[in-house]
Amino acid sequence: MSDQESLWYLENMDISGLFCSQRMAAAHNSQLHKQFKKGEYIYLPDELADKIYFLIRGRVKIGNHGDGGREITKVILNSGEVFGELSLIGQMERRDFAYAMEDTACCILTVEEMKSLMRHHSDINLFLMKVMGSRVLQMEKRLESLVFKDSRTRIIEYLLELAERRGQRVGYEVVVRKFITHQEIANITATSRQTVTTVLNNLRNKNLLTFDRRRLLIRDLEKLQLEVEE
Repeated sequence: MSDQESLWYLENMDISGLFCSQRMAAAHNSQLHKQFKKGEYIYLPDELADKIYFLIRGRVKIGNHGDGGREITKVILNSGEVFGELSLIGQMERRDFAYAMEDTACCILTVEEMKSLMRHHSDINLFLMKVMGSRVLQMEKRLESLVFKDSRTRIIEYLLELAERRGQRVGYEVVVRKFITHQEIANITATSRQTVTTVLNNLRNKNLLTFDRRRLLIRDLEKLQLEVEE
């Protein structure tokens, strides 16, 4: 596990057991295990922010809509991650949306239940501190990228980030499963779908990567990194 990835997951910590154990389910009647269909919104802006979500299975997109209704993707979460955590620090209404990108299952706790867990499990406090801290750092990095870097660089850096956080080494190559659409990459990098397609096709023509709807295969991470440094 890389240092960057450990900001999202803590090794040797059974977070799912702390969030969703049968003992907790029996002790807190309001705890809820809920399924969301692909394309369903888990919550929307301006809704009451009174719950914390632990992603058991699936993928969830956190984002909002800018001027003209353009969608802005803040982050795409995978199983084992937490969202809606800002309600713990006083957020009363949601400022973004949470959207199920595929069939998804969540363990849901109220703010009071989460605070009770935090009082009795110091590991939960450390986990949430790392989650919040890493997301602040990620937003700062993205802001710097928007100000100082061009569209092509932002797209390539996002591919490198995917490789670091979710990539699996296969020989000399790195595979990222459940690759997202060109439009989703555009929403995350503040570019256009056409620009993303152009950059990806250029990198494929250079034999640096291949991709389809199911996976991204990076053939040479070092050479891809050099594309950023050009």
